[in-house]
Amino acid sequence: MTPQVLLERVVALLPAARTLPLAEMRGQAVVRLPREGLAEALTSLRDAGDTHFEQLMDLTAVDYLGRTPRFEVVYQLHSLTHRHRLRVKVGVEEADPVVPTASAVWRSALWAEREVFDLMGIRFAGHPDLRRILMYAGFEGHPLRKDYPLMQRQPIVPERDPIAQPWFPPNGATR
Repeated sequence: MTPQVLLERVVALLPAARTLPLAEMRGQAVVRLPREGLAEALTSLRDAGDTHFEQLMDLTAVDYLGRTPRFEVVYQLHSLTHRHRLRVKVGVEEADPVVPTASAVWRSALWAEREVFDLMGIRFAGHPDLRRILMYAGFEGHPLRKDYPLMQRQPIVPERDPIAQPWFPPNGATR
């Protein structure tokens, strides 16, 4: 199926979807969705027979400092049945960086959403375990934001005995 035909099917399935010109996206099918009703839209893309995107290949975010909306959450979807791909973009305002979770639709979103939360500061409403995954619990800020200060000093992690306490306590608490 060509990207143009795929976009026509997606727009027929999701009237709120806004397509981008194929020439602008180097021949890939890309749609923009509003964050309101995002979980239902992603479920429709997964379950509809015309699209059947049963696999979430990647979930990431982009920081466009100085633009409105500042952030975009990007979903890379793949249909094993029909052998086509779709990129879904969702704009996220800086003042309210919250997007509904996709973990109920694809379980592979669990870790990717935690990574986006940790590095970009975008929260996923309804996520069952939204906590830092790469930075330690006391880390301040979100290092992949374009306005993150390069020379910012972070709180010192308390020294611990790795034999007596092999893992850090949750939420940076000390024993």
